Amino acid sequence: MDDIKSQIKELRLGAKIRKLRQDRRLTLQELSELSGLSKPLLSQIENDQVTPPIATLLKISKGLKVGIHYFFEEEEDQQKVVLTRAAQQQPTRRRSGNDAPHGYIYRSLAPGIRHKPMEPFLVEFELTDWSDSFFYRHDGFEFIYLLDGELEFHYGSDVMRLLPGDSIYYDSSEPHGYVSVGEERARAVAVLYTRD
Repeated sequence: MDDIKSQIKELRLGAKIRKLRQDRRLTLQELSELSGLSKPLLSQIENDQVTPPIATLLKISKGLKVGIHYFFEEEEDQQKVVLTRAAQQQPTRRRSGNDAPHGYIYRSLAPGIRHKPMEPFLVEFELTDWSDSFFYRHDGFEFIYLLDGELEFHYGSDVMRLLPGDSIYYDSSEPHGYVSVGEERARAVAVLYTRD
């Protein structure tokens, strides 16, 4: 667990959000209004007390007028091709301030390339019971290819079960969410496409 926490800090999501907000001369209240997220939540994210799920990062990126790729790149990233070795991948555990179920761990699979319209992730979904609080919606499209385990995918009122080798492509502006079912955590490659 300490290893995951140290790797979360390496991503510096909170610091990147705070710096960009300050560079844009926005208060937390103004970013709250632009993103539709509460001021206390934004403060917790900026102080690394809460690691945001991807849907929340998308709302923040929209409020700050940057693509989600901004949070997974560094100033020196100028490559046109990136090979990401398994040992280089940095997991980010989504967690909430009230210790609700974590939901998933996501790892960027393409650090090093700036301004990309697609953001690929390796996602590990935790075993937990479904809750409607897991529904998210955001602009763009997503593609999921299931590698291991079984995934229960909720899309509006539809529920689909994915097995290894199954894939799904969907408009992510509709409410959607997922949980692992069965004996082990499901793992998938997920590609998120957003228009800046």
